[in-house]
Amino acid sequence: MITMTKDMMEIVREQDVVPFRNRVKELATKIGMSLVNQTKLITAASELVRNMLKYANGGRVTLEIISKNGQTGIRLTFTDEGPGIPDIQQAMQDGFSTGKSLGLGLPGTRRLVNEFDIKSKVGQGTAVTVTHWKNGR
Repeated sequence: MITMTKDMMEIVREQDVVPFRNRVKELATKIGMSLVNQTKLITAASELVRNMLKYANGGRVTLEIISKNGQTGIRLTFTDEGPGIPDIQQAMQDGFSTGKSLGLGLPGTRRLVNEFDIKSKVGQGTAVTVTHWKNGR
Protein backbone atom coordinates (compact mmCIF):
# COMPACT_ATOMS: atom_id res chain seq x y z
CA MET A 1 0.00 0.00 0.00
CA ILE A 2 1.30 3.42 -0.96
CA THR A 3 0.12 6.63 0.73
CA MET A 4 0.10 9.43 -1.84
CA THR A 5 -1.42 12.26 0.23
CA LYS A 6 -1.84 12.51 3.99
CA ASP A 7 -3.61 15.26 5.96
CA MET A 8 -4.84 15.53 9.52
CA MET A 9 -7.73 17.61 10.78
CA GLU A 10 -8.77 18.34 14.35
CA ILE A 11 -12.53 18.11 14.89
CA VAL A 12 -13.50 19.81 18.13
CA ARG A 13 -16.75 21.61 17.37
CA GLU A 14 -19.70 21.45 14.99
CA GLN A 15 -18.19 24.22 12.82
CA ASP A 16 -15.32 21.86 11.90
CA VAL A 17 -17.67 19.45 10.09
CA VAL A 18 -18.22 21.48 6.89
CA PRO A 19 -14.51 22.14 6.18
CA PHE A 20 -13.85 18.44 6.88
CA ARG A 21 -16.59 17.32 4.47
CA ASN A 22 -15.23 19.76 1.87
CA ARG A 23 -11.73 18.31 2.24
CA VAL A 24 -13.06 14.75 1.77
CA LYS A 25 -14.89 15.89 -1.39
CA GLU A 26 -11.76 17.65 -2.65
CA LEU A 27 -9.68 14.48 -2.26
CA ALA A 28 -12.38 12.30 -3.84
CA THR A 29 -12.63 14.67 -6.81
CA LYS A 30 -8.83 14.73 -7.12
CA ILE A 31 -8.68 10.96 -7.67
CA GLY A 32 -11.66 10.97 -10.07
CA MET A 33 -14.11 9.18 -7.77
CA SER A 34 -17.63 9.02 -9.20
CA LEU A 35 -20.34 11.22 -7.70
CA VAL A 36 -22.12 8.14 -6.29
CA ASN A 37 -18.97 6.94 -4.53
CA GLN A 38 -18.19 10.47 -3.33
CA THR A 39 -21.67 10.64 -1.81
CA LYS A 40 -21.22 7.28 -0.05
CA LEU A 41 -17.84 8.30 1.36
CA ILE A 42 -18.98 11.77 2.47
CA THR A 43 -22.12 10.31 4.10
CA ALA A 44 -20.06 7.74 6.00
CA ALA A 45 -17.48 10.37 6.99
CA SER A 46 -20.21 12.74 8.20
CA GLU A 47 -21.76 10.06 10.40
CA LEU A 48 -18.41 9.13 11.93
CA VAL A 49 -17.34 12.72 12.56
CA ARG A 50 -20.68 13.51 14.21
CA ASN A 51 -20.34 10.41 16.43
CA MET A 52 -16.88 11.61 17.41
CA LEU A 53 -18.28 15.02 18.40
CA LYS A 54 -21.35 13.60 20.15
CA TYR A 55 -19.74 10.80 22.15
CA ALA A 56 -16.11 11.93 22.58
CA ASN A 57 -16.24 15.73 22.33
CA GLY A 58 -14.21 15.55 19.13
CA GLY A 59 -10.95 14.06 17.97
CA ARG A 60 -8.77 13.86 14.87
CA VAL A 61 -9.21 12.55 11.37
CA THR A 62 -6.36 11.43 9.16
CA LEU A 63 -7.24 11.74 5.47
CA GLU A 64 -5.17 9.77 2.96
CA ILE A 65 -5.17 9.09 -0.75
CA ILE A 66 -3.85 5.56 -1.05
CA SER A 67 -2.96 3.14 -3.82
CA LYS A 68 -3.02 -0.64 -3.60
CA ASN A 69 -2.94 -3.25 -6.37
CA GLY A 70 -3.50 -0.60 -9.03
CA GLN A 71 -6.52 0.86 -7.23
CA THR A 72 -6.68 4.37 -5.82
CA GLY A 73 -8.86 5.24 -2.87
CA ILE A 74 -9.38 7.36 0.19
CA ARG A 75 -8.73 6.13 3.71
CA LEU A 76 -10.09 8.08 6.67
CA THR A 77 -9.06 7.31 10.24
CA PHE A 78 -11.17 8.82 13.03
CA THR A 79 -9.43 8.79 16.42
CA ASP A 80 -10.82 10.03 19.70
CA GLU A 81 -10.03 9.81 23.39
CA GLY A 82 -13.65 9.41 24.46
CA PRO A 83 -15.28 6.84 26.72
CA GLY A 84 -14.85 4.00 24.23
CA ILE A 85 -17.41 1.43 23.11
CA PRO A 86 -18.00 -1.35 25.66
CA ASP A 87 -19.45 -3.84 23.15
CA ILE A 88 -18.41 -3.26 19.53
CA GLN A 89 -20.37 -6.28 18.30
CA GLN A 90 -23.57 -4.86 19.81
CA ALA A 91 -22.78 -1.35 18.51
CA MET A 92 -22.46 -2.78 14.99
CA GLN A 93 -26.00 -4.21 15.03
CA ASP A 94 -28.74 -2.40 13.13
CA GLY A 95 -31.09 -0.64 15.50
CA PHE A 96 -28.71 -0.45 18.46
CA SER A 97 -28.27 3.04 19.86
CA THR A 98 -27.04 4.56 23.08
CA GLY A 99 -27.85 8.07 21.90
CA LYS A 100 -31.62 7.93 21.32
CA SER A 101 -31.08 7.84 17.56
CA LEU A 102 -32.20 5.36 14.91
CA GLY A 103 -29.09 3.27 15.49
CA LEU A 104 -28.09 3.24 11.83
CA GLY A 105 -24.73 4.98 12.34
CA LEU A 106 -21.97 2.39 12.57
CA PRO A 107 -23.62 -0.47 10.66
CA GLY A 108 -24.90 1.96 8.02
CA THR A 109 -21.45 3.46 7.69
CA ARG A 110 -19.93 0.00 7.26
CA ARG A 111 -22.31 -0.66 4.34
CA LEU A 112 -21.40 2.61 2.59
CA VAL A 113 -17.65 1.98 2.35
CA ASN A 114 -15.47 -0.78 0.93
CA GLU A 115 -13.41 -1.37 4.08
CA PHE A 116 -14.33 -0.70 7.70
CA ASP A 117 -12.32 -1.31 10.86
CA ILE A 118 -13.11 -0.30 14.43
CA LYS A 119 -11.05 -0.58 17.58
CA SER A 120 -12.12 0.72 20.96
CA LYS A 121 -11.02 0.52 24.57
CA VAL A 122 -13.31 1.62 27.36
CA GLY A 123 -11.87 4.71 29.03
CA GLN A 124 -9.29 5.22 26.29
CA GLY A 125 -11.14 5.98 23.07
CA THR A 126 -12.06 4.68 19.67
CA ALA A 127 -10.42 4.50 16.25
CA VAL A 128 -12.47 3.86 13.13
CA THR A 129 -10.79 3.46 9.75
CA VAL A 130 -12.79 3.44 6.54
CA THR A 131 -11.55 3.07 2.99
CA HIS A 132 -13.47 3.69 -0.20
CA TRP A 133 -11.89 2.86 -3.53
CA LYS A 134 -12.28 5.09 -6.56
CA ASN A 135 -14.14 2.34 -8.39
CA GLY A 136 -15.71 0.80 -5.29
CA ARG A 137 -19.23 -0.62 -5.32
